[in-house]
Amino acid sequence: MKSLRYLALVPLLAGVLADGAVYKIEQGYVDANGVMIYYEAFGQGTPLVIVHGGPGASHDYFLPYLTPLARHHRLVFIDERGSGRSSKLDNPSGYTVEAMADDLEAVRRELALGRIALLGHSYGGVLAQAYALKYQQNLSSLILCSTFFSTTKMNQVFQKELAAMPADVRERIQKLEAAGLFGHGRDYEKNRYPEAYMIAAWGEGYFPYLYQRHPDANYDPVDDGKMSWDLYREMWGSDGEFVIDGNLKSVEYAEKLPSLRVRTLVTAGDHDECDPGQAKELSGLIHGAKLVIFPRSGHMTFVDQPDLFLGVIDDFLTGK
Repeated sequence: MKSLRYLALVPLLAGVLADGAVYKIEQGYVDANGVMIYYEAFGQGTPLVIVHGGPGASHDYFLPYLTPLARHHRLVFIDERGSGRSSKLDNPSGYTVEAMADDLEAVRRELALGRIALLGHSYGGVLAQAYALKYQQNLSSLILCSTFFSTTKMNQVFQKELAAMPADVRERIQKLEAAGLFGHGRDYEKNRYPEAYMIAAWGEGYFPYLYQRHPDANYDPVDDGKMSWDLYREMWGSDGEFVIDGNLKSVEYAEKLPSLRVRTLVTAGDHDECDPGQAKELSGLIHGAKLVIFPRSGHMTFVDQPDLFLGVIDDFLTGK
């Protein structure tokens, strides 16, 4: 079931002695709890498993930004159930953070990874917390990037961000939400946000919280809508970007996180969609956690500050 590809990487991190290297990419599927979970792995060293956000995106947005970490670590990217190249479920009720944590454990076990370092970004950081709370004995370290630990607090952040938007953008967003975001347009458009809402919410409202130093010139809010909508609606909800009212409402980890005894790094951008104040509070809940706030950075910290991000992650993992 596995196939091999090859990726040539040009050394970017300090301390690399070789002029270049070629890393084989292993790709395949793990049958996890009856769901086929797609993975890609490459690199050398101890395993670093990386889980994506959305929910309903895929691992692709990490590439090529995180590839230099392969010099010191075996990188294992997965597409969560319902996302990317992994299996879609007929019944969306199976899309839960708890089920995804069990899928992640199945991947760790079936690939014989042993104890792993786990990095989660955005919703992936929520998934990483859920995994740690159930399987912390299988972790060597935990990295939580631009994420949240409380849906209640995250919804408060969204309302502050919405209130800070230009009045015309906010009014368009609220008008579209009031009309209902699904069931409009042509048949192929009815099960996703209207294009006007994607542009207003993601392209205008969110954009300053996504990027700061290096705004992505290829970013397209409508193209960003190519994701698993059944999953997104089940987990996030159907009422728009500025309230989580799907099954992610269950994410309230403040009382549980002090039980963790895993080396932990918490990061965020200083203009992050997941407010840096949340990152500070999150780091305070986990025993001995380290906190890094990246300057001139939005939610995509590894795009805005690639060298800083890679250096911080590599130093944390190697114990420098």
